[in-house]
Amino acid sequence: MRSSSGKGRAGALRIVCEKVVGIDLGTTNSAVAAMEGGSQRLSRTPRGSNGDRLVGQIAKRQAVVNPANTFFSVKRFIGRKMAEVDEESKQVSYTVVRDDNGNVKLDCPAIGKQFAAEEISAQVLRKLVDDASKFLNDKVTKAVVTVPAYFNDSQRTATKDAGRIAGLDVLRIINEPTAASLAYGFEKKNNEPFSYLTWGWYFRPVLFISYFFAVLEVGDGVFEVLSTSGDTHLGGDDFDKRIVDWLAATFKRDEGIDLLKDKQALQRLTETAEKAKMELSSLTQANISLPFITAAAEGPKHIETTLTRAKFEELCSDLLDRLKKPVNNALKDAKISFNDLDEVILVGGSTRIPAVQDLVKKLTGKDPNVTVNLTKFAPGRVPIITGPGDTGRGDDQDHSRNTTLPTSKSEVFSTAADGQTSVEINVLQGEREFVRDNKSLGSFRVPQIEVKFDIDANGILSVAAIDKGTGKKQDITITGASTLPSDEVERMVSEAERFAAEDKERRDAIDTKNQADSVVYQTEKQLKELGDKVPSDVREKVEEKLQRLREALSSDGGSTSDIKDAMSSLNQEVMQLGQSLYGQPGSGAATAAGPEPADGGADTIDADFTDSK
Repeated sequence: MRSSSGKGRAGALRIVCEKVVGIDLGTTNSAVAAMEGGSQRLSRTPRGSNGDRLVGQIAKRQAVVNPANTFFSVKRFIGRKMAEVDEESKQVSYTVVRDDNGNVKLDCPAIGKQFAAEEISAQVLRKLVDDASKFLNDKVTKAVVTVPAYFNDSQRTATKDAGRIAGLDVLRIINEPTAASLAYGFEKKNNEPFSYLTWGWYFRPVLFISYFFAVLEVGDGVFEVLSTSGDTHLGGDDFDKRIVDWLAATFKRDEGIDLLKDKQALQRLTETAEKAKMELSSLTQANISLPFITAAAEGPKHIETTLTRAKFEELCSDLLDRLKKPVNNALKDAKISFNDLDEVILVGGSTRIPAVQDLVKKLTGKDPNVTVNLTKFAPGRVPIITGPGDTGRGDDQDHSRNTTLPTSKSEVFSTAADGQTSVEINVLQGEREFVRDNKSLGSFRVPQIEVKFDIDANGILSVAAIDKGTGKKQDITITGASTLPSDEVERMVSEAERFAAEDKERRDAIDTKNQADSVVYQTEKQLKELGDKVPSDVREKVEEKLQRLREALSSDGGSTSDIKDAMSSLNQEVMQLGQSLYGQPGSGAATAAGPEPADGGADTIDADFTDSK
């Protein structure tokens, strides 16, 4: 923190410096990054006995043996009603249920509890931020979080709720294409204007591509999103599912067993499909080996087969065709042609599929750029459409798609008939012409009024209505019918804080035990190597303290503080051992004789950090 003042100022200006991280809360993988000294430092999804909350790779590795309690692709359910996710709920190994309000809950039989998708996402966010705090050596409480550009108001609000449950102040919710575009723009060495299409995510007119498309224009540090478009039901998981279905259908044809009904087998098929898809990005064929995938009366069954790139492209041909329409729509809305694009940028793992890159080149006539790092973030803009329903006919569009945010617009509405005492304001989101075809975000009733719509930079909508006769005002913040009630969010926040405290205590206990185990091992090793060189009185004291530490470690009721005390006592005796041998109290040689420090022993289960330059 620093302060400064100057002439003519009423008082000192205090500037508080605090690290803000960017978080990509992905469907399959997540990452966190921060800017330091102009370069980005980042960590990817972290890795942690019964009842423990494991996040990242370590959770993924045990999914095969614990499919009902391993949650993935949770972003598909956040902020949505059960009626909206019928198909998605069939594609996961855990059980998705409906609560009394029609919202989505994820069942966890291991602890007999049902979680909201926001709670699971909050666990990921908390772990990412904890690891970032450790890596940056600074407490992190603020973040910018990316969401798909197609996320509606309910899903955006639910994402902010997840951040709040995780103890985070979410400063901004930004679109993934915008984030990728900013990352790309920041890497440019000059300020010359450019446009680009992102297939998935990009600028200039640049086209960004990742199964969601954005056209952006960049120049003089200004990033303008000209248009966005996409297929809300198309992503990398859909390509994986085609391989899963092919493997399951082939096995059922040959063996008469439906693997899709076996949750453990389905989890193994899903992991293998993702791996095969990735291999086919660089190889022409992938060997698939799944021993003991299931068992029949005659014995165990295995899968041994080969998937060629040509067969994979055949399985996914209709998915590739679905990519064409959003690209054309993005350019049409931006009012530019492929010839106007300076660059086409691909972002996201599944855009590495050769068939996708070939399709991009065929559509645009340009070789796509695949160099953008998805873990780079910055604030951006988002599109949304709102309007009050008007007596059942087409609605008045106050904010059309691709409107730059934040934005505000007002309009005066009259009653439909003389003597009518009130007007019902129904706020809708969507791009269809008629009210019934769009999603209702909320409604309220007032007399003849002026309606004002405000959409903040997070894409969250507020609506105010003013009675033109009396000046009386009524307003609401649209939170979406499927977001969590405020009291439930508060309960989840308190519960998450309690879990965080428990996790910290458990981690401290694990760290201490790991360090103590190492001290015991190093001390025993030294006593053995030094043999008769150690004076008998010194050896006796060391062995006494060593035995005390062993007992503290083996005791079921032993506390972390007991282990720390015993370890400290042993370390002091080991220092005396070094001094008696070398006769150099406090010297480096004496220190070297002590056991090697074992700090961070539990870090073996933490995320691996990479310094991205």
